[in-house]
Order: sequence, then structure tokens, then C-alpha cells
Amino acid sequence: MSLQLKIDYPATLPDALQKTREQFEQEAKWAMAVKLFEMKRLSSGMAAELVGTDRVSFLLNLHHYGVSMIDLTEDELLTDLENA
Repeated sequence: MSLQLKIDYPATLPDALQKTREQFEQEAKWAMAVKLFEMKRLSSGMAAELVGTDRVSFLLNLHHYGVSMIDLTEDELLTDLENA
């Protein structure tokens, strides 16, 4: 079962961004999914499902939004390297 989120926006907004309505709405879904992933509110798999893609494609597209695939602190990275 899936639910639907309705967001009102000005009819002129897609044109102002030089997008079709469909392109704008897909980009808005991506932006929401990426931000929720960045905030650690969604896993990459759940975020990918939200935008209708696979996890690998989602992760590979994060750079378009200035978000890293891996968000480790220096200490976490050093610990991972020590345990490798």
C-alpha cells in the first residue's frame, strides 16, 4: 500500500525553473528523498523507493544535490580503517 502526499505550488513555478510539470514534481521528490537521507531519517533503500529507483542509482545521483554517499566522521573513518 502506498500513500500520496499533495503539495500545492504556483502553476508558474515549473516554467520559472524551465521544467515541465512532470520534471518539476520528480525533482521535488528527489530533493525530499535526498534531504531525508542526508538527515539520516531515511535509509538509502527507502529513499530510492520514494523516488522510484534502485538503491545504487539513488546513491550515484546524490552528488547532483551536493550530498555524499558516505557521511563518516574522521573518528568513524579511522576506526573503519583500523578494522579493515
